Amino acid sequence: MRLTIVTGLSGAGRSSALRRLEDLEYYCVDNLMPELIPTLANLFMEDSKGYERIAVATDTRTGDFFDAIYSTIEELRNMDIDLDILFLDASDEVLVKRFKEVRRNHPVSGSGEILNGIHAERLKLQQLKDIANHVIDTSSHSVMKLRQAIDEIYLEEYDNRLNVSIISFGYKRGIPLDADMVFDMRFIANPFYVDGMRTQSGLDEEVRDFVLSFDEAQYFLKELTNIVTTLAPAFLSEDKSQLVIGIGCTGGMHRSVAMAQELYRRLKGRGMKVSLEHRDLNLEKSVQS
Repeated sequence: MRLTIVTGLSGAGRSSALRRLEDLEYYCVDNLMPELIPTLANLFMEDSKGYERIAVATDTRTGDFFDAIYSTIEELRNMDIDLDILFLDASDEVLVKRFKEVRRNHPVSGSGEILNGIHAERLKLQQLKDIANHVIDTSSHSVMKLRQAIDEIYLEEYDNRLNVSIISFGYKRGIPLDADMVFDMRFIANPFYVDGMRTQSGLDEEVRDFVLSFDEAQYFLKELTNIVTTLAPAFLSEDKSQLVIGIGCTGGMHRSVAMAQELYRRLKGRGMKVSLEHRDLNLEKSVQS
């Protein structure tokens, strides 16, 4: 199990770093007192709940409790975990500007001058910075650039492919609310009106072969497969990790199911990370029966 302590100077981007680690499937806890971190680690060692990576943000917001950080680190090093320390830093000038923009008091200076608080905090955290595994200076970083810096360090353990979710549905029950792209399969002849297919679904071989026998269906599948695989890197570069594709027909039982199944198969064959859901299939089956 890996445990990453996210710490550093106030205003340097700890919260943004923690959010990015959460995107990378870390279990994240913000503003935890240092003395509680080993307790959290022990809980996950006993039952990980499927999480193998934890990230905890701890810093001077915890006040005098933060003085226990070094004894906590020693305790964690004696445990059977991979301990990692990520330290966020920035120049005094940039930190002052950021605090003025958000109009917040510095946690160390209280109601005093921001710069005095920055100097006091920098002195307090110098030893922690010296022992950190990774130090990121965010002085010239936008939120996007910080995410990229986090990715360079931590992305190797994470499946960073675009997550494509395919949902078949029936228009009579509405379009999926979270769909990014929606495609209408009602350009294909409806198996509902073909003898013997009404009570079958797109999962049945006879219906599937019927739907896929049309040249238009093959053209659509070929073009959409190419579009998704070609554009996947562009979506990821814009920090979009999931693409939801809705495939619809009248009831969501025949054409949309068969086409969604085939699109899933083709994208999977291209090495993409794909999930498949037939939203209305069972509802429509119950109506037909």
